[in-house]
Amino acid sequence: MSLPYLNDDFKQMALAMFKYQAIHNTTYAAWVKHLGWDDAAIQSLNKVEGIPFLPIGAFKHHAVKTGNFEAEALFTSSGSTGDNVSTHHVANLAAYLKNTHAIFSHSYAPPEDFAWLCLLPSYLEREGSSLVAMASHFIEASVAEESGFFLKGFDELKYRIDQLELNGTPTILLGVSFALMDFAEWLDEDLALKYTLVMETGGMKGRREEPSRESLHATLKKAFGLPVIHSEYGMTELMSQAYSKGDGLFRTPPHMKVFPRNLESPLEVENLDRPAGLNIVDLANASSCAFIATDDIGLVHADGSFHVQGRLDNADLRGCNLLVI
Repeated sequence: MSLPYLNDDFKQMALAMFKYQAIHNTTYAAWVKHLGWDDAAIQSLNKVEGIPFLPIGAFKHHAVKTGNFEAEALFTSSGSTGDNVSTHHVANLAAYLKNTHAIFSHSYAPPEDFAWLCLLPSYLEREGSSLVAMASHFIEASVAEESGFFLKGFDELKYRIDQLELNGTPTILLGVSFALMDFAEWLDEDLALKYTLVMETGGMKGRREEPSRESLHATLKKAFGLPVIHSEYGMTELMSQAYSKGDGLFRTPPHMKVFPRNLESPLEVENLDRPAGLNIVDLANASSCAFIATDDIGLVHADGSFHVQGRLDNADLRGCNLLVI
């Protein structure tokens, strides 16, 4: 089926990138060949919906690089001791930061217009977090002296929120979901924030039982006195992010699109508004792979927005089986 939210410029750029990466990205080329594609089939593809997506588990087992380059940064996923973690070889760190800046500006306003209070303990406690790199960039761009990271104790965080609210300073409290829940439970009484936007990301990371997004947002809305909770959708393997301004409805920047993947026939596109695997085209992934089959399940809508509903069962095992190439 054709996807109505794809414009001609995006289709042309995606097809051109596929035809290049399917030849010049060793890992992706092996995957495409494994699926039965030869050079003639690659070069003759004229429908973007027919592009094959690389299972995200490839980043745990291969250096997914287009061309030969020395990475300026290695972004790694979180994982328990002994686990294989995903590694994203980033050719140009400045390009990543410029991209995150442009996406946030497109979705909201320039990051420097806000104070940034970042509650990301599980990310700060390890090396190689792309989220920390983005948050650090936003903190440095901010003119608000109160901006910063918070690791231990909530007293200082609460003090800075109070000061920023008193001064009427537009503020973003960006937090991993479990830490925001911890903060909400720590508060003596519910807040009534007027100038602060709360944005959750990253889930519970094994620290708490994973609640539904509706339950999580209901708790946070009550604790912070807000009508909506915002969300960030990003991952180690992507250069780009999507944002939700409420109700878990994510929207992508123009160079990033989500394709619904049929759960029974994973090489086929699923109908819109039906449970599907989420395939992501991120054209900013020019030096890695722009076509990623994630382990997330959700709904993709006619305007290209999407909801995330959960993750595939046994996703790691399935990914490893697929990647015997």
